[in-house]
Amino acid sequence: MLANLYQEDTSGNTESDAGDLLVGMVNHRGSSHNHMRTASTAKFISRKQSPRNIALYIFLLFAFSIFIFVFNAGNIVEDHPAPVISIQSHPQTKFLQTADDELWDAPSRHGLRPCIKPTSRYKAAHGSDRYLTVKSNGGLNQMRTGISDMVAVAYIMNATLVIPQLDRRSFWQDSSIFSDIFDELHFITTLQGDVRIVRELPKELELVPRARKHFTSWSSMGYYKEMMQLWNDHQVIHVAKSDSRLANNDLPLDIQRLRCRALYHALHFSPPIESLGKKLVDRLRMRSGKYIALHLRYEKDMLAFTGCTSGLTDAESEELRIMRENTKHWKVKDINSTEQRIGGFCPLTPKEVGIFLQAIGYPPSTLIYVASGEIYGGDARLSELMSFFPNLVFKEKLATKEELNAFAKHASQSAALDYIVSLESDVFVPSYSGNMARAVEGHRRFLGHRKTITPDRKGLVRLFDELESGQLRKTSSFSDLVQQMHKNR
Repeated sequence: MLANLYQEDTSGNTESDAGDLLVGMVNHRGSSHNHMRTASTAKFISRKQSPRNIALYIFLLFAFSIFIFVFNAGNIVEDHPAPVISIQSHPQTKFLQTADDELWDAPSRHGLRPCIKPTSRYKAAHGSDRYLTVKSNGGLNQMRTGISDMVAVAYIMNATLVIPQLDRRSFWQDSSIFSDIFDELHFITTLQGDVRIVRELPKELELVPRARKHFTSWSSMGYYKEMMQLWNDHQVIHVAKSDSRLANNDLPLDIQRLRCRALYHALHFSPPIESLGKKLVDRLRMRSGKYIALHLRYEKDMLAFTGCTSGLTDAESEELRIMRENTKHWKVKDINSTEQRIGGFCPLTPKEVGIFLQAIGYPPSTLIYVASGEIYGGDARLSELMSFFPNLVFKEKLATKEELNAFAKHASQSAALDYIVSLESDVFVPSYSGNMARAVEGHRRFLGHRKTITPDRKGLVRLFDELESGQLRKTSSFSDLVQQMHKNR
């Protein structure tokens, strides 16, 4: 009904028709009784009216005017209803609500779901008297993905997997053993339907000659089928490195699913790490319902390895160069820092992260958990980020000294705490696409496409430089460019 009224008002007919109807009635009366009006007028003029008649005439004229006003006013009110203003329906409020949802809500899953159960053709490996020993190399996430690879390799080669030894000679110098970081019993029992896993070699095999093998990186299933010939002469095969042993593509479906089961179901962190990690998440939730986990990859080793020195002093740049020269297993020594940055191969600086998150639309009050090692440049560099987002939190501020004592001087265990908090965050933002960034993003997708924002570093460098040179101002136009650049990231 209201729609019809709005349509009539738009055509301009409702009010004019009512007015024409009233005028038609008056004109009709005047035309049909014209002689009566003339006679009455003459009679009225010819005789002197009494005060009572004059008052009555004025009253009737006033009443008729009121009638006309009310009639037309009723039409106006009906055709143009007054807007109902409320906080919920106000366009600006709707815009703010939509913007807030876009900042925090997870993207659509598009109907995708985890699919890791074995197919009907899948059969577990028995292993029996063939054993595979492994030395896992790298940091926490490099070891995690490497171990999941070795579970699959043991299955392909029909071997019993011995609990892997962890890297103690890496940059982190962590002396942790497998059970310090991972739930060993859970790992063994979860995969018992896939691969036989034991804590250590049988005593009688500890001294037997082993086939020490550096399996080729990114190898196919066929490669490991060929490697099974090693069982003809050896009962134990030792693998010197675990990372990147398997190809990412063109593997049988059941092998890919086994890797996922190992990585996401079997490799749980040890109970002490899981317990404290959940406490940190709960404490963040108590401070603010939502939080961003920022993996700020701005440690000394990362900057030295990538050769990224933008914004650093000459002394700092030289210190990083010396570190790169003295690290034997880093093959590339001579690096052009400017070319690295322009190509998008450098981690964002703390200041650049602040500008980026502000441009995306997060308010200064946003709670940000910083998952990282020691930031190169210390508090001076962090202050550049805090000038944009003062509500920064580290695990050292969330946990007590007593709680963290058990993880002191164990970089991989400490990184595991950051992993848990990052995994459970509302939004995960990595400043660089390293091992942890990829591992957390993949795990978050597996758990239901939780929101991750991966900065377009190459595109952002161009905008940052234009901003620095004055070609762009830090206005809505800059934010629009950043948001458009990351619309589908």
